[in-house]
Amino acid sequence: MTGLLAGTALMGTAQAATELTVYTAVEAEDLKRYASEFTKKNPDIKIKWVRDSTGIVTAKLLAEKENPQADVVWGLAATSLLVLKGQDMLKPYAPQGVENLSAKFRDADEVPSWVGMDAWIASICFNTVEAEKHNLPKPTSWADLTKPVYKGHVIMPNPNSSGTGFLDVSSWLQMYGEEKGWAFMDGLHQNISRYTHSGSKPCKLAAAGETAIGISFAFRGAKLKKKGAPLDLVFPTEGLGWDMEAAAIVKGTQKLAAAQKLMDFIASKEANTMYNKGYAVVAMPGIAQPVEYFPSNAEELMIDNNFAWAAENRKEILAKWQTRYDSKSEPK
Repeated sequence: MTGLLAGTALMGTAQAATELTVYTAVEAEDLKRYASEFTKKNPDIKIKWVRDSTGIVTAKLLAEKENPQADVVWGLAATSLLVLKGQDMLKPYAPQGVENLSAKFRDADEVPSWVGMDAWIASICFNTVEAEKHNLPKPTSWADLTKPVYKGHVIMPNPNSSGTGFLDVSSWLQMYGEEKGWAFMDGLHQNISRYTHSGSKPCKLAAAGETAIGISFAFRGAKLKKKGAPLDLVFPTEGLGWDMEAAAIVKGTQKLAAAQKLMDFIASKEANTMYNKGYAVVAMPGIAQPVEYFPSNAEELMIDNNFAWAAENRKEILAKWQTRYDSKSEPK
């Protein structure tokens, strides 16, 4: 788990800028770029980032319900924002141009409480060099990962800490059904060497040769492969779990006008073009260009994800997972 990082965007004009506290789970290396693009158009607003993994940010927001510290959430799993909406913690706002976003990338209410940015999809990062050392075949399905040959060679994220971990678990329960889904995870657990508190870490560990198989997300795998890591990205045949990064205004902000300007930018064509640098599927149709090493049919492989079900059952799913599998989690 990474620690909380605070950062600021470019300084505004000589006049005192409005500072927005923005909670995020966006990958750390992207934050500076995101803030820079926004402040080019809004030099009177600067961003103070508070970043951590999805589960930690969600827990922090819920803990602060009676005394909100954030103004905006920019880049948190939609399943988490649905939980916050259910707690009446979001300020509905229709950003300029929201009608140009795909319907599945925005809250269905007439005045949406959140809007989506991009989708991140599950994948398996497979280190070909390590696999050859241990005589491991390349898996083609999620079910393959329960085979005894992979015992001790698989790392995945803890869903209590990581949005990627939660999208894996919730998608397996949807794909297989609850009974078979938990049975699958029982089998997988036998082969897990450890659970990490970061969604990208299993792929980073695979890239570094510390494991043969890291269950992670495609964006991280593609990035590491591009840098020369001996990785193959595997997109399992049963389908791919996914979640979307989304954004919302936190109810109770004292900086509503600035927060609305940020939401206008988040839903804009410029921002969607920016998201496409790492994500093959973005909220605004017609923007996305292919991303290297992603499957050309990424959207077709994405399961029909029931975000409302995942949000409603999140607490119960996480508690059950914790009881059954947490013994192999890394210390926090």
